[in-house]
Amino acid sequence: MLDRSVIAGLPPFEGLRPDDLDVVLEHARATRYARDSAVFEQDAPATSFFLLLDGHVRVVRITPEGEQIISRYINAGEMFGLAVAMGRAAYPATAIAAVDCVVVAWPNSAWAELSRRFPSFGASTYRTIGKWLQETHARMLELVTAQVEQRVAHALLRLAHQAGRKTPEGIEIDFPITRQDIAEMTATTLHTVSRLMSAWEEKGIVASGRQKVTIVDPHALMLIAEQRGRK
Repeated sequence: MLDRSVIAGLPPFEGLRPDDLDVVLEHARATRYARDSAVFEQDAPATSFFLLLDGHVRVVRITPEGEQIISRYINAGEMFGLAVAMGRAAYPATAIAAVDCVVVAWPNSAWAELSRRFPSFGASTYRTIGKWLQETHARMLELVTAQVEQRVAHALLRLAHQAGRKTPEGIEIDFPITRQDIAEMTATTLHTVSRLMSAWEEKGIVASGRQKVTIVDPHALMLIAEQRGRK
C-alpha cells in the first residue's frame, strides 16, 4: 500500500487523520506515465479516478468534426478523470502526460464508500468539478465574444496563473508547451498563434523557445486580453 505521506496535506484529503489516509489508500495504486503517454482515452469505459501526484497532464477532447481541443491542464495535487462523480460511464476526454508524471488511481468501486466515509473528500472533488464547469463556461464565452488575440492572451495568463514559475526573465510556464498546443487551447490556427507570438516577442511581452513560454510583461499581456493592448 502507498505511504500516507504521499497524499497528506493535499487539498482533497485535508483534515483527514493518519488512519483515515490509510483507508483512502487501501485500494489505490501509483503509476508512472512517460511524457506524451495517455492516462486514459476519450470515450473509453471509465473504470478509475485519479490524483496527479507529480507532473502536469493535458486534457484533450476530439470534437465530432475530428478537431482536437486542449480543454485544460491538470497540475500536481489535483484530482482528474472524475467520470464516476459526474455519473458518466465513459471518459469525456483524453488525459495525456505533458511531462513524465506520477498518478495515483482508485477503482470506481471505491468512490461511493470514500465519499460516504469522508464527506470532505467528496466535497473537495465536487468543488473541482464546479471549477472545471466555470472554466469551461468562461472559455465558451471567450470563443463567442473575444477576438483571437484576446483568446491567446487569456490562455497564456491562465497557464501562468496555474503553473507559472518566477524566473529572472519573467513568469515561465513550468511545462513544455508548443504553439500548436496554444492553438488547440484557443480554437485557432498554428499560423495565427505563431504570428501573434512573434509580434509579442518583438515587443518584449513574451519569450519562447524549446517548447517553453515565458511571460516577460504580464501587465502588457493583460491589457491585450482586456482589449487595451499595445498596437
